[in-house]
Amino acid sequence: MALDLPKVYDPHKVESKWYENWLEGGYFEAKGDDRKKFSIVIPPPNVTGSLHMGHALDNTLQDILIRYKRMNNYDTLWMPGTDHAGIATQTVVEAHLAEEGQNKYDLGREKFLDKVWDWKEEYHDRIRGQLQKLGVSCDWSRERFTMDEGCNKAVKEVFVSLYEKGLIYQGSYIINWCPNCNTALSDIEVEHSDEEGDLTHIKYPLTDGSGEIIVATTRVETMLGDTGVAVNPTDERYKHLEGKKVKLPIVEKEIPIIFDEYVDPEFGSGAVKVTPAHDPNDFDMGERHNLEKVDVIAKDGKMTQEAGKFAGMDRFECRKALKEELKKEGYIADIEDYSHAVGHCQRCDTVVEPLHSTQWFVKMKPLAEPAINVVEEGKTEFVPDRFKKIYLNWMENIRDWCISRQLWWGHRIPAWYCECGKTIVSREEPGECPDCGGNNLEQDPDVLDTWFSSALWPFSTMGWPEDTDDLRKFYPTDVLVTGYDIIFFWVARMIFSGLEFMGETPFRKVLIHGLVRDAHGRKMSKSLGNGIDPLDVIDEYGADTLRFTLVTGNTPGNDMRFSYDRVEASRNFANKIWNASRFALMNLEDFEKRELTPDNENLTLADRWILSQLGEVIDKVTTLIDKFELGEAAQELYEFIWTQFCDWYIEMAKIKLYNGTSEEKAITQNVLVKVLDELLRLLHPFMPFISEEIWNKLPVEGESIMISSWPTKPSEFEDKTSKVKMEQLMEAIRAVRNLRREINLPPAKESPIIVHVSGEEDHNNFEDGRVYLENLAGAKPVDLVKDLQDKPQKALTAVVRGAEIYMPLEGLINLDEEIERLEKQYNELSDEVSRVENKLSNENFINKAPKDVVDKEREKGKDYKERLEKVKDRLESLKAMK
Repeated sequence: MALDLPKVYDPHKVESKWYENWLEGGYFEAKGDDRKKFSIVIPPPNVTGSLHMGHALDNTLQDILIRYKRMNNYDTLWMPGTDHAGIATQTVVEAHLAEEGQNKYDLGREKFLDKVWDWKEEYHDRIRGQLQKLGVSCDWSRERFTMDEGCNKAVKEVFVSLYEKGLIYQGSYIINWCPNCNTALSDIEVEHSDEEGDLTHIKYPLTDGSGEIIVATTRVETMLGDTGVAVNPTDERYKHLEGKKVKLPIVEKEIPIIFDEYVDPEFGSGAVKVTPAHDPNDFDMGERHNLEKVDVIAKDGKMTQEAGKFAGMDRFECRKALKEELKKEGYIADIEDYSHAVGHCQRCDTVVEPLHSTQWFVKMKPLAEPAINVVEEGKTEFVPDRFKKIYLNWMENIRDWCISRQLWWGHRIPAWYCECGKTIVSREEPGECPDCGGNNLEQDPDVLDTWFSSALWPFSTMGWPEDTDDLRKFYPTDVLVTGYDIIFFWVARMIFSGLEFMGETPFRKVLIHGLVRDAHGRKMSKSLGNGIDPLDVIDEYGADTLRFTLVTGNTPGNDMRFSYDRVEASRNFANKIWNASRFALMNLEDFEKRELTPDNENLTLADRWILSQLGEVIDKVTTLIDKFELGEAAQELYEFIWTQFCDWYIEMAKIKLYNGTSEEKAITQNVLVKVLDELLRLLHPFMPFISEEIWNKLPVEGESIMISSWPTKPSEFEDKTSKVKMEQLMEAIRAVRNLRREINLPPAKESPIIVHVSGEEDHNNFEDGRVYLENLAGAKPVDLVKDLQDKPQKALTAVVRGAEIYMPLEGLINLDEEIERLEKQYNELSDEVSRVENKLSNENFINKAPKDVVDKEREKGKDYKERLEKVKDRLESLKAMK
């Protein structure tokens, strides 16, 4: 049997070959049969560009879960797809047009949308290719897009249904407006950051000449739209002003003093300016007191004609100019430095402007209540649980959702306006107005917020509003895997949409992961230049290496640091698996299947130990995956494969493979095949390509590892005694190796040892393990002694569990030469310690050198000191023997 692997693992040759094989075999596709189901919907990437490291992490975690469940004989559905990402995609296409000297208005709506669709096709294909390079096992036969025909039908159905229930309405309110993206934004599309600014205190003279009121503002330009000044009705300082008015500085307009409980008497002067068209709280006060709304800032961020001589100025230029004018006219009482939170557009970072506008809204309170209940009752669980509180806090304080966007790319709002004033909301384009019979209808030019269609993703992708087989079997889904940064944007909206239209929560569990940060813990961003393209890592190291790096650094809900040191460690792990498997395969040429049973007399202690430990690692990894502790599961596998299987068992197996009887060799081969087979299957969800490549070389049945069975614990091989015995022997082998290292003994030179055992049981174990000490520690001969009258002179010693080990030095080394060698080493290390200490005591070096250089010197100093101590101990020990 020619079972062999190339000397060097080349992921590029392996990965593309196997992905094509999996696609051709239809292994990713849900079958819709009678098996238990497991379903996930992908958080759809935006068709704006390439995937980033966060996508790589998110999709790796999903793929681990889906492959694990597939191997457990579940009918699995992982629904793939992409999101049209309204604002983001339109912005990037407009920027592309600008480079060609064009804008969307040059093209018109239809031709512009053709350009966006072309962009979508190009980047959708790119994203799909990137996901496939990562190895994700999505059901590509069911792939969806948030603006495909089916999703579009679902969006219209939801909009019209909510409208008919009175949960969608058109209203005139203060909304968040981005002057750059030129659209309304929902509250959660606005990111607030503290900025240094100033608080300007302005005098508003009473029209009767009896004094003035001082108000303070950070947005001086908005005073041009003031239509009132408000004070608290309980504030004794202002009770005498009831019914009076003030003169609006510069504008020279009379505006009333109003009394409203919203005003905090403790803040500033206790009086506030009221600008109903440019502040949400002022808007509410204006509604209560019937104040005029004066728009002084336009949608492009410039001042309107209502701003008088400041009309046409940029809002921030106006702020500066108006402040100078107020100073000149004597209206400024004080200007103080002031730090405050400023809202920015999440997409382009432009300062958001609160504007008075007519928009479409979703009434959230009735939808939020059942979405709160389903989480409080545990029907949808967050992992980790702490994110439940974040979700509930937002849902309990939710405001109505502004869903209209002043864009061309997106789901067009299914509302038409008639000249008679009638608004018609319909699933299909109406032929005529139901009120007047006219057919001169104009559709609302706005589109829906991207998250409106994304909120329907778990059921729209499965064919809703039609009653499909997929919906009946795979909804609700089992797990949603996503980052904590979109709990409000997406998770919450999917929950209330699923409950409203499917009557059931869209997912049982929400597995939350953190961000992928750089090696220094910083968020990856273009501005910092620290972003890492996952495709670059795959091209250099392979997909399995990237996947294993991401999962081993991951704990649910927490950010992780990405570093190339960890990537190198994962590649070394892949190479370790490859080399161990190659060794095993090279020794299977005469392989014959044997039935492995615990009572087989040809099973060595090492065989019984590794089979018992295999059962433990199967149990641990299975339990950890079920608990979504995927990073811990990967770490358990890593430690077992690297240490117990590769470093220990394979070395022990060589003894019987090279020098055993034909039956002993056959049993060892069968143990190797069993352990390697099951380890590769455990490894497959984490590192699918290398596990498939090696598994297909093994003499085992099956067409692909990905549809093989998940290993179960072989309880018949559970053997706690073998673990105790083997750990004692491994401790002794390590001790002998350390003694040999202390005297720099060459690997080929054998060293006699004396093992003084404590009792009969220890004696029997060391007798059984003599062959391991001889072959793995270079200890020959091994002299087992129960009663030691005199301790050997001139011998190195080590104490292990149940025994003392002596290594006589006579005939091994020349004591004088070894002492001389160690003294030379001691002096060299002393010089290095002094050099580093001098460097670290130099203030110029500490203050001027980069932090990482200083840290490196500190690490060096620590290492030199530790080595110096060890050399000193060896010297003292050897000198005592003379």
